[in-house]
Order: sequence, then structure tokens, then C-alpha cells
Amino acid sequence: MARKPVIAGNWKMNTTPDEGVQLVEGLKKRLSGINDVEIIVAPPFTHLSRVGEVVEKSNIKLSSQDMSPKDSGAYTGEVSPLMIKAVGCQYVIIGHSERRLYFGETDESVEEKVTAALNHGITPIICIGESLAEREADQTLNVILTQLKGGLSCLTAKNLKDIIIAYEPVWAIGTGKTATDEQAQDVHHFIRKTLAGLFGEEISGQTRILYGGSVKPDNVSGLMTQPDIDGALVGGASLSVESFEKIVKFNRS
Repeated sequence: MARKPVIAGNWKMNTTPDEGVQLVEGLKKRLSGINDVEIIVAPPFTHLSRVGEVVEKSNIKLSSQDMSPKDSGAYTGEVSPLMIKAVGCQYVIIGHSERRLYFGETDESVEEKVTAALNHGITPIICIGESLAEREADQTLNVILTQLKGGLSCLTAKNLKDIIIAYEPVWAIGTGKTATDEQAQDVHHFIRKTLAGLFGEEISGQTRILYGGSVKPDNVSGLMTQPDIDGALVGGASLSVESFEKIVKFNRS
């Protein structure tokens, strides 16, 4: 079965709520009728309710950028799976490199959040990737293997179909540097092989693996021609209607 491409826009800590609504209203108009690509936007927490109302019943789906693994309680500043689901989130980004680097996310906390997301019927977009120092030390595959085993140890083959993996080389995020198509494919192929070893060939072949790291309109087509790359987790280029539209329409001349 062919894997449906996914283009997800991670807005990070950008836009006001009004700007976010304006952005997604533009996307809704420009991307209407596209059903062969799964389109996702991930606004800041403050925008989720309003953006969710705009995209409701459209072909654009809503994701949170993070969430607590706890349903409720004395966790000041946290947002629970119940809360993001209530405003229309079908997806949540977990383990983004910025969360790991600045906020102490670990493979263990990623696993806890993945479990919580699946328990609430939310699809986790699980981020993995190596730093520049790790790549230069030829440790890329070891890092990927460790993160995969650590973040996915809670899963069975049955619920692997309910996740998306995003490979994002940390050295390419927001830097303007992008892994070559071949470099990205090599790591994606390794990820798929690892999943096959852990969960079986059939389910590995169904799992969608995205590339993230300075994805732009001028490099997305080359990445998407690779056999194991199923889409993109887009950062800065998702903040413009024009650039995100071009990325979503990578397969249209």
C-alpha cells in the first residue's frame, strides 16, 4: 500500500493569534481540494482553538507542538492531551530537537508522551536526529538507533501504524543547511530497516517518515523523490502562505 505523503508546518514560537488565523485562512483557500497530501499545521498553544475553528471540516489538520504526558493536575504551565484534543488536535509533535536541547526532553520523556498521545487517539510525530558534532564523529546511525529504541520501546507493531517519525538533523534546522537528498535517504532507509527489525517488514513499510531541516520550495522535490522519504516537517517556510503552498504542491508542475 502506498504511503500518503505528509507535509507538516511547525510554526514554533512565531505569529500572534490574529496572524496565525490570517495565515491559515490563506492556506485554506490556496490548498483547497488537495487530498493526495496530508496537510498539517502546528501553531503555538495560544492559537490552537482559533486555528482549529478555521480548519475544521477542511483538508488541513491541526497539531500541537508539544504536550504533557499527564491528563491533569498540579503541573503549572503544562498543556494536557485532553486539552489539545478538545480544541481539535489530531497530531502532536514530540521530542523536537529544540525541546531536547533547551527543555531537557529525553528518550524516556518522549516515550512517556508517545504513550499518552496514543492512549488518547492522537497521532504522535516523533522527532529524532543527530547534532553536527555527532555527524562529524560518524555517530549518526548510533544516535538514531538509540533514539528510536528509547522513544518507541512502548510500542507494539499494532500501534506503530498510528505514529509518524520525523528525521531532523539538528545541524540543518533553521541554519539554511540541508542534508543532501542522498544523505537524507540513507538515514531514512536506516530508520525503516531498524523499524523492520523491531516490528516487522510489513508494518515498517507502512510507517511514514518525514524529513525536517530547512525544507524549502526549491529543495522539497528532490527530497520527495527518495524512496523512504514520505514528507516534510517544515519550519520557517511554513510561515508564508506562498512558500508552504509550493511545498505542499511539490508533485504538481
